Amino acid sequence: MSKAKSSRDKRPTQPALVRVTRNSSTHSRQADSVQSQVSGTSSGPQAHPGGRQSDSGLVQDLSLMSVSEQKASAARGRPSKTGSSGTAGSLSGTQPQASPSIPKSGLGTIARLIKLGRLKNIVVVAGAGISTASGIPDFRTPGTGLYANLEKYNIPYPEAIFNIDYFSNDPRPFFSLAKELYPGNHQPNYVHYFIRMLHQKGLLLRMYTQNIDGLERMCGIPEDKLVEAHGSFETASCHLCYTPYPAEEAKRAIMCGSVPTCSFCQATVKPNVVFFGEDLPENYFQHTTDFPKADLLMIMGTSLQIEPFASLVNTVRPAVPRLLLNRGAVGPFERKPLRRGDYMELGDLSESVRRLAQVLGWHQEIEELMWGQENQCVPQLGTSAMEEQAAQGRRGVEVPPGRWPKTSSLGATGARSGSEESDASETDSMSTESSGPSN
Repeated sequence: MSKAKSSRDKRPTQPALVRVTRNSSTHSRQADSVQSQVSGTSSGPQAHPGGRQSDSGLVQDLSLMSVSEQKASAARGRPSKTGSSGTAGSLSGTQPQASPSIPKSGLGTIARLIKLGRLKNIVVVAGAGISTASGIPDFRTPGTGLYANLEKYNIPYPEAIFNIDYFSNDPRPFFSLAKELYPGNHQPNYVHYFIRMLHQKGLLLRMYTQNIDGLERMCGIPEDKLVEAHGSFETASCHLCYTPYPAEEAKRAIMCGSVPTCSFCQATVKPNVVFFGEDLPENYFQHTTDFPKADLLMIMGTSLQIEPFASLVNTVRPAVPRLLLNRGAVGPFERKPLRRGDYMELGDLSESVRRLAQVLGWHQEIEELMWGQENQCVPQLGTSAMEEQAAQGRRGVEVPPGRWPKTSSLGATGARSGSEESDASETDSMSTESSGPSN
């Protein structure tokens, strides 16, 4: 599962036979050429024989929405490039009637398309930023990211903690960090449950995540809908001969401060988290069919700095809209002007996702889903109802009136919030054009 340089060699038609490793280098990434490098297909419409008739219809919908928004701008007195027919509303003193629940923004455009039933195969690409509201820091935020706080591990440079060669020489720094990253210390937040709601509505084609925190699984996203591109703690194996090792035994050893070793070759065992220089998981190659099939790409909480994962966003069809929900502009969204069909909603990720859910009319359903999932947990002794409410609030959950759940282990743990939308739990810290860990 490594992040190999996807741009260097032409891959055979059987992707499972190709070695793709994790890489953190972004020097050679080009928005318009990476599509063919990553998926082995042309970036133009000819890559999809018979092009889908819905492409032209979707472009027309987006164009009509753009014209509508121009008219709305003119009606509010702002200059517009429309002709006299386009400014008729402002000259007559009338304003177009806009639904108060659907804002004139990227979120509003995407919400309208979803409500119209035009978007039915949504691919989500996520990084560590989706987990900061669960209390897990991202990797690259200055001052608070994991990379900025690794001095205590006495490593030569931050990324070394996810470098397979460094791990072979000294696994202790990674094992110290793994104690904090192992699933169970944190709980899913509103963003995770929004993605699960996409699945429940029959709209989620696949979620591609850089995170190794396991929160996607924990919130109930089915395994067949999830691609953990940088691995997970679910399984473990020898880092040298790849002999499988019981994941629970590896966890117990790591938590006790010892180093699990392979019974076959005596090398160090590690969780199957993808380090720089290691191969990416086999199901990562589903992107060759998923991305050409997608009719909407949602990009959440990632810095798009880890290859080959970062280049996936350039492999959807040209007419497919892309929505970036992030702390800042990244990757192809840094280009000005934006590609037609690209939308950004920058700022606090949890707030942006909450607004989108409200526009779609899903907010209450998501809250109910969160309460139902969390009430399945074992009660935590000594947790008062007030503490539970505070913990839920920090994860972005609103307490439905008159509904006090039984206290659960979700209470105080994993309740910290954060608005970092880069790469925290996205092991993106580890990918390189060859490969490495992520988030």
